[in-house]
Amino acid sequence: MKHRVLFLCTHNANRSQMAEGLANHFLGGQWEAFSAGTEATAVNPRAIRVMAELGIDISNQRSKNLAEFDGQTFDRVITLCGDATEKCPYFVGGVRREHVGFDDPSRATGTEGEIMAEFRRVRDEMRQELTAHLSGGTHE
Repeated sequence: MKHRVLFLCTHNANRSQMAEGLANHFLGGQWEAFSAGTEATAVNPRAIRVMAELGIDISNQRSKNLAEFDGQTFDRVITLCGDATEKCPYFVGGVRREHVGFDDPSRATGTEGEIMAEFRRVRDEMRQELTAHLSGGTHE
């Protein structure tokens, strides 16, 4: 049986969407990943593009509010930004709630190339850290 992980971020537009895609792609044999936000918005097209560069299609994912997961249980609930950590200090459905923070690539400024470089940097950092994090302790 797969373990379930919920990634939380404020708008469920960038980091949590990428984390969901990365976990399902690289750890799909062990984990089933979901994502939500304290406020639902829309998946950022830049996040979709940088994930496609790895062969991961998140274009069908949608931004979801945390309330959509009321009553569900998760083995891990991982917040990816400080705002989500503060607004969701407790999530009843999570056996373990953890914080693994990453920079918000949507705050990058500059040319389109510079902004996309920041999305790639955050994506690559998330890929390395989250896959190691979830592989290292799938269910302690």
